[in-house]
Amino acid sequence: MEPKNLTGVSEFHLLGFSEEPELQPLIFGLFLSMYLITVFGNLLIILAVSSDSHLHTPMYFFLSNLSFVDICFTSTTIPKMLWNIQTQSKVITFEGCITQVYFFTLFVVLDILLLTIMAYDRFVAICHPLHYTVIMNPQLCQLLVLVSWIISVLHSLLESLMVLKLSFCTVLEIPHFFCELNQMIQLASSDPFLNNILIYFAAILLVGCPLSGILYSYYKILSSIRGISSAQGKYKAFSTCASHLSIVSLFYCTGLGVYLSSAGTHSSHSSATASVMYTVITPMMNPFIYSLRNKDLKRGLKILFEEVARKCHFVLELKKCP
Repeated sequence: MEPKNLTGVSEFHLLGFSEEPELQPLIFGLFLSMYLITVFGNLLIILAVSSDSHLHTPMYFFLSNLSFVDICFTSTTIPKMLWNIQTQSKVITFEGCITQVYFFTLFVVLDILLLTIMAYDRFVAICHPLHYTVIMNPQLCQLLVLVSWIISVLHSLLESLMVLKLSFCTVLEIPHFFCELNQMIQLASSDPFLNNILIYFAAILLVGCPLSGILYSYYKILSSIRGISSAQGKYKAFSTCASHLSIVSLFYCTGLGVYLSSAGTHSSHSSATASVMYTVITPMMNPFIYSLRNKDLKRGLKILFEEVARKCHFVLELKKCP
C-alpha cells in the first residue's frame, strides 16, 4: 500500500495510560485535580507579583513569566486528554496533533530558556551584587524574555514544518496521552533522517547549552558563597537561589528519567507514565517550591488576598444598599 500523507484527511489515536474502563474515572479525577492546582497556583504567583510593588524585580519578573509558560505548557496537553476520557474517544485530528507538537515544543524550550535566564540572574545577584541593578535593568530583562520567545517560536515552527513533510500510513496509534514529537516521527512511513538530525541538533543547542550555562552559573555562585565569611551570609546568599535550583533539578532530572525510561523499555505506556513527571508534576510543583520558603512572595500573596477580600466586602456592601 502506498503511504499517504495525512494532512487534512486522517487522524491519530492517543492510547493514553490505560485502556481499562474502570481506571478512566480515577485518571480523569487525578489529572483534573493536578491541572486545576497547576493553573490556580501559577496564576496566584502572577497576580501576587503584579499586585506587590516590592516584587517588581528581575527575579520575580522571570518567575511570573515562568508561571505563565507553565500554565500554557500544561494547557497544551491535559485538556485534550480529559476531553478524550470524558467522551470515551482516543481520536485527535492530524491538524490537532501538529498543533500540539508545535505548542508543546514551544513551551518546553521556553521553560528551558527561562530557567537559564533565571540562573544568570542569580549569578549576577550573588557574584556582582553592587552592579546587579545596572546589569539586570528592565530593558535587558524584557529583551531576554523576548529573545527566548523568538527562539522558541522559530524552533517549534521548524520542527512542525519538518513533520508536515513526512508521510504516514492509514492507521496510527500513539502510545502517549498527547502528540509527542518523537512518537510521531517513529510512526512515519517515509525516511525521518532529517527530522532526527534536527532533533539531535536542537537537543545539543537548546538543552545542552542552557544546561551548561546553568551549571557554570551555579559553579560561580558556589565559589562566591564559599568566599563569604559569615555563616548567616552564606545561608542568605544560598537561600536566594535554592528554589530555582530545586526547579532546575526537578525539570532536568525528570526529563532525563523520561529519556532513559523510553530508551530502556519497550512498554507502550511506560514513556507516557514517565513523562507525567515533567509535563504535569514539575509545573504543578513550581508555585509550592517558590512560595513555601519565600517571605517576599508570601507577603505578595497576603497583599493579594487582602485586596480581594476588600473588593468582595465592598461588593457585598453595595448589594445591601437599597
